[in-house]
Amino acid sequence: MPNKYLTKILNARVYDVAVETPLQIALRLSKRLDHRVFLKREDLQPVFSFKLRGAYNRIFQLSRTMRLESVISASAGNHAQGVAYAARKMGIKSLIFMPRTTPPIKIDAVKALGAKTELHGDSYDETYEYAHELANQENIPFIHPYDDPDVIAGQGTIAAEILRQYPDDLHAVFIPVGGGGLIAGMAVYIKMLKPQIKVIGVEPKDAACFKAAIDSGRRIKLHKVGLFADGVAVRQAGKEPFRIAKDLIDDIITVDTDEICAAIKDVFEDTRSIAEPAGALAVAGLKQYAQQYSGAGRTLVAIISGANMNFDRLRHVSERAELGEQREMLMAVEIPEKPGSFRMFCRALGKLSITEFNYRFSDIDKAYIFAGVELTQGIHQQQEMFSRLTTRGFKVLDVTDNEMAKLHIRYMVGGHPPPLVNERLLRLEFPERPGALLAFLEILHPDWNISLFHYRNHGAAYGRVLVGLQIPDQAWARFKRFLQKSGYQYQDETDNPAYDLFLR
Repeated sequence: MPNKYLTKILNARVYDVAVETPLQIALRLSKRLDHRVFLKREDLQPVFSFKLRGAYNRIFQLSRTMRLESVISASAGNHAQGVAYAARKMGIKSLIFMPRTTPPIKIDAVKALGAKTELHGDSYDETYEYAHELANQENIPFIHPYDDPDVIAGQGTIAAEILRQYPDDLHAVFIPVGGGGLIAGMAVYIKMLKPQIKVIGVEPKDAACFKAAIDSGRRIKLHKVGLFADGVAVRQAGKEPFRIAKDLIDDIITVDTDEICAAIKDVFEDTRSIAEPAGALAVAGLKQYAQQYSGAGRTLVAIISGANMNFDRLRHVSERAELGEQREMLMAVEIPEKPGSFRMFCRALGKLSITEFNYRFSDIDKAYIFAGVELTQGIHQQQEMFSRLTTRGFKVLDVTDNEMAKLHIRYMVGGHPPPLVNERLLRLEFPERPGALLAFLEILHPDWNISLFHYRNHGAAYGRVLVGLQIPDQAWARFKRFLQKSGYQYQDETDNPAYDLFLR
């Protein structure tokens, strides 16, 4: 099987449309990590993503065996642009189905490449099923984003370029993983030619379908996936990529949103380019790996897989990047409600800089503040600060890893409401499209009163919402069934300590 794929990669047709992207040294990152770090700049492709390689190779190979007039695909992002660009080059029509939640910037980009677009469904899975069924009915070839041998082979050409561009010893190559087409193609080529090089996949912690498949020995369909790194937000690994790659991958690293944001900043500082979240995923994994082997001076390569970033997501990225680098700490602190308390708090911090401070009067005896503090020396400095604060009588709660606090609470600090009976606090995801909120409100039971609501747009397909509802205990089971039936992804935050301190 590897020999078959090696031949397919060597014969892949990609350079009619794709360019051989540079393998660029990241000087700042190399110095900081004490390793020699290279970035494979697939963000410099004509469609700002590696997806063009596999899409064109698949369409070209089809044209050799049949008279090709049109193709169908389903995608909300990079694959859609790859198919549209490739089809235009081949002089054929392309029909791309996209979820209704797709931002207009992506729809317009695909249309500009000559494709016809249709919106269907609120998720990729719904869109894919509809598009695939239509392709079968109309007998039009469907171009899969990752679960296809020709697509896998096209992506594998990236590995061929890396080994040609850097003929000396590489220690490891870090590859972003969604459905697995990229890592499958690259792993075959690398392991056939230089098996000593480690092939390490990187996934978001909240969308780690390939790691789940590797760990269990079979493909697992995740109940839900996080959507921040939307380019790899896949619920189940591809059948063919998993079959190929499961015995070739050395490891899979998972990273959180803050680590991805920090990696986007790292890429920018070394290249002055902005990678999308999935595009910076491999850098986040490389950094995690490098910190475990500090001082080893190894040569590491990360794939920058794409740069199709919505501009309005940069606000969220910049907020979270310092947390991802452990250069900022968020905390909830109880201070006495009396003049001079804020001054006492600042004195206890010493020379540390306050990055954020949220407070409103709520009690005549004590106050709760939400504060951010800049850390210049990492975890050791954090421990010293904690010790100083507690010694001076302040009660401190670290909320740096509290997702609800980071997404919502920091923007909601205010006075406490009067006692509310049976309030439940839920964190929800709404499809980012007109009428989504109204649709949710319309199906709520009239007896379930909304007592709190907070929403911020993060430039993703789904908006993050914090909602408080007054639901009697006897109705809670019925409400959970309602949520499951409606399809809204949610997390119960009623027992979150930040809720007690600032909102209840």
